[in-house]
Amino acid sequence: MEEKVLRKLFLGFIQIHILHHAKEHPIFGLWMLEELREHGYNISAGTLYPILHTMESDGLLVKEEQKVEGKIRKYYTTTEKGNLILHEARNKAYELFKEIKEGDET
Repeated sequence: MEEKVLRKLFLGFIQIHILHHAKEHPIFGLWMLEELREHGYNISAGTLYPILHTMESDGLLVKEEQKVEGKIRKYYTTTEKGNLILHEARNKAYELFKEIKEGDET
């Protein structure tokens, strides 16, 4: 039960990570999985790809297919809407971080 609650909570963090990196440079699924694992998110491709597809459907990401080593690789970058959402998420995350940090100091 606890893991289910944490997964739900971390989904938002994962989406912010995706937007952050997709704004910096085009990302693809395997690279993003490895990046997320470096930050302690142990998710599967079966979890990540639906997130990417949903973010694309929501207009936050745009996909470009490129042939790499004989295979089609899907690269994602942020849209203008994705950049606006990322900006707002950063502001909210910063406010939350300050509040949580202040709570630790009392």
